[in-house]
Amino acid sequence: MQAAADLDLPFLATDQTWFAENPYPHFTEARNAHPWLASSPYGYVLTDYFAIREVALMQDHFRMPHRRNVELLGAAGTPWGDFIIDSIQASPDDKHKRLRDTLAMAFTPREANRQRGLMAAVISRLLDEWAPKRAFDFEEFASHFPITVFCGMIGASPDLIPGIRTSMEAIGQGFSLNKDLIPALQDAVVVMQDFVEELVATRRRGERLSDDRDLLDTLLDAVAGGKMTDEELFNLLIFLFVAGYDTSKNVLTMNMHLMIERPEIYRRCGSDKDYCRKVVEETFRYVNPVTSGRMLDRELEYRGVLFPKDAMIYFPWSMATRDPRAVENPEEFDPERSQRHSHVGFGLGPRICLGRYIALAQIEEGLHLIAQRILNPRRMGPSGWRRFLSTWGLRGLPIAFDTIEPVGPASAS
Repeated sequence: MQAAADLDLPFLATDQTWFAENPYPHFTEARNAHPWLASSPYGYVLTDYFAIREVALMQDHFRMPHRRNVELLGAAGTPWGDFIIDSIQASPDDKHKRLRDTLAMAFTPREANRQRGLMAAVISRLLDEWAPKRAFDFEEFASHFPITVFCGMIGASPDLIPGIRTSMEAIGQGFSLNKDLIPALQDAVVVMQDFVEELVATRRRGERLSDDRDLLDTLLDAVAGGKMTDEELFNLLIFLFVAGYDTSKNVLTMNMHLMIERPEIYRRCGSDKDYCRKVVEETFRYVNPVTSGRMLDRELEYRGVLFPKDAMIYFPWSMATRDPRAVENPEEFDPERSQRHSHVGFGLGPRICLGRYIALAQIEEGLHLIAQRILNPRRMGPSGWRRFLSTWGLRGLPIAFDTIEPVGPASAS
């Protein structure tokens, strides 16, 4: 057995912009230097698909790293630091399960399918507004889609989105461990806290957009039944708004980034919904915005390597199914491929992404209708990149395109 600290490991500069622009060759080089492990500025990085799956399921060895990340940024005792430490993500297992169980029925596959009509209606309205421009920043356009869907699920007016969009964008980058973002993160949490407190107060006054029950009713029932405190409710609502905004927006933007160079695949997405679903699954295999970190609660021995207590280990879900030992021809984007080893784009274990079925459904509905209305998309300028850690993805995707006008209700097919 060898101590992890004594290994001569390849180094992945996950904190650098140039790394985020194209991390794939750096992971290839790392695998060539060591078959499954690399170092980084903030901890160890697993680079092998099978190691990622196996170690991620060793739940009893790990704790969440949120307090450590807050302390790294010098943000303890600040609005953002308190929000992160008290979040469902950072919660110990018993609290995490209690809060997750409260939400579970709103995020089942059945519920995701029930929301497809809402998703199609939202993207159709957005296309009616944006497509006549024939040129725009696709990332900005895409940002309005998942959060408007979530507003519909929770009974909030989408008219409120412009006032909180910048704040949601900032919070989504919190775990990039970039100290320059601290002022924006503090302001963002204050804005979101005021927003969700007013949202709850409005509902408690009996003011609502519809008589239909929604997710906010479910959460308020949990508070009334003693299953959740007001403080937990507010924190959870901020988390849900940010989660409903950030990851799906980034995946949809990255999908358009890929489709611009694959016009035949893109055109077929507009005419064949079953094929479109395959394209979305392949997108999650091919490119994914999420990397998760865990801290060891005790020593861990794996494949003859001993990791010490408190070591930080990263699981780059985005890189796992680019490993040629798990996926044949991983650099080829092939929606018809046989997924012998499934992607892990939503994580693994009891903390797997709760909103995965909603995310898949809305990206499928969105891509299918976008491909019908935004024709022959082409890139019109450069894009920036977010840091690889936290929520990775494009920063801006300016495009121009041709379009046709919708024909009645068929645009929500």
